[in-house]
Amino acid sequence: MLAILVKDGKGPIDNLYLGEAPTPDPEHGQVMVKIKAFGLNRMDILQRKGNYPVPPGASDILGVEFSGTVSTLGEGVTKFKANDEVFGIAGGGAYAEYITVQETHLFLKPSHLSWTDAASIPEVFLTAYQALVVYGEMKEGENVLVHAAASGVGIAAIQLARVRGAKTVISTASTKEKLDWLVNVPNGATNGVNYKTQNFAEEVKKITNNKGVDVVIDFVGQSHWNKNIESMAMDGRMTMLALLSGAKVSEFELTPLLYKRLRIQGSTLRSRTMAYQADLIRKFTDDVLGLITGEDGQGPIKTYIHKVYSWKNIQDAHRDMEGNQTIGKLVAVVD
Repeated sequence: MLAILVKDGKGPIDNLYLGEAPTPDPEHGQVMVKIKAFGLNRMDILQRKGNYPVPPGASDILGVEFSGTVSTLGEGVTKFKANDEVFGIAGGGAYAEYITVQETHLFLKPSHLSWTDAASIPEVFLTAYQALVVYGEMKEGENVLVHAAASGVGIAAIQLARVRGAKTVISTASTKEKLDWLVNVPNGATNGVNYKTQNFAEEVKKITNNKGVDVVIDFVGQSHWNKNIESMAMDGRMTMLALLSGAKVSEFELTPLLYKRLRIQGSTLRSRTMAYQADLIRKFTDDVLGLITGEDGQGPIKTYIHKVYSWKNIQDAHRDMEGNQTIGKLVAVVD
């Protein structure tokens, strides 16, 4: 089969190329899918550079989310049949013509979702749902702070928080263009803060009348750490999903953690067990999936795609992702 490969196993964008790779065979409980489209995620950049270890047993081909048609069934598969239209999540292997995944990690594609819409959903929405609902335990009437808010996960988390009855959803981003978009889309952020020109901890205090936020979803790490702690309300919960600004905080005060009874949870969904992921997928399917439509749909939650690329132009897609100027998901079609 054809797949996007990385020359020398790791390296810069120019090392990405379309080449031949072995076609996988489905094992017991697995489904082979002929891929129509796949979503791009920041972990793909890290993996391409050699800085993101692939989970044991997973393909070393890039990509964790995809849409397509069922091609072949492994023994014991009961939920799907040949030619079913599906989308799903995997430990790796989505930048390819074919992928094999556990049947527990597939969704039947609703007819109202396009192939690109479907491919843009699994990783970002499952990550946002886990951060906000499973770990963040967000309740109706609470205040939420979402960093990197114009990312796929950020946009998903904002909408989930609004639909679940958050009182305020404060988004941070680096440009006025991103913030204007985030507060103007349906079920978008209630407030936007430019973290480059404003102190978001001070803005949180103003917006929440000094209460602080009950839930924080952070991808940034080091540069935001102290202001995150300052922003959190009593019994606040923070889920850390990435460390984009760095992993080491040179000095911080532990007292607020103790007296505000704060809870901080780290998470990388890709490294979780198959059983954990399958359980999360079941909860998400029951709780959220039916609410999601494409950008032009009528659902209370939408998936927003910034740009669709031919997979032959994968270098351009990675270049745009590294440029950090996008709003929403980047998706590639296997054409």
